[in-house]
Amino acid sequence: MIALLSGEPVLMGDRWVVLDVHGVGYQVQVTQPALQQLAGTRGTVRLHTYMAVREDAITLYGFLHQSELEMFRILIGVSGIGPQIAMNLLSQIGISEFAMAILNEDEKALTRISGIGTKSAKRLILELRDKMKKISETLPRGEAGQGGMVVHDAVSALVSLGFNENESRAAVNAAARDPGSSTVQNLIKMALVKLKER
Repeated sequence: MIALLSGEPVLMGDRWVVLDVHGVGYQVQVTQPALQQLAGTRGTVRLHTYMAVREDAITLYGFLHQSELEMFRILIGVSGIGPQIAMNLLSQIGISEFAMAILNEDEKALTRISGIGTKSAKRLILELRDKMKKISETLPRGEAGQGGMVVHDAVSALVSLGFNENESRAAVNAAARDPGSSTVQNLIKMALVKLKER
């Protein structure tokens, strides 16, 4: 089992990156926000990985943060949610925002994610409610509730300005990792900068 890779990104494509680890290239599937972050990175990067083995393929899924890998494992444990849908979900919604959507039983927020229909949204809420309660308790005070709403409001504002929802969500999630993004206004400004960089 390959659990961690540390190497230099040498090739990138649509949702994948090739890491050169001492002369061996590992192709790793990554989320959209991770791909954007890796695009501006030079030198060695570290990816927490999950190796999925099927009869016809061995696929590596990589994450910049351990918490994303843990969420990925939780998601693929839900019946009907495979690795690709889990990666879509992690590309389009932040962990705290996802936790709040589950806790608030917000099916609309979940069905906006590509690959998640009404049945899948109901199943996610049913199977993950208790786990999300535990995760929301581990988030810094205010992040689970207030932070989720700040991200939601910032995405809504960008969509109302005419930006694509998926791009807006990715830019806001990337901006939310930076310090100083605690208010909706700051988050929108930082996300706009990221959208202009594309």
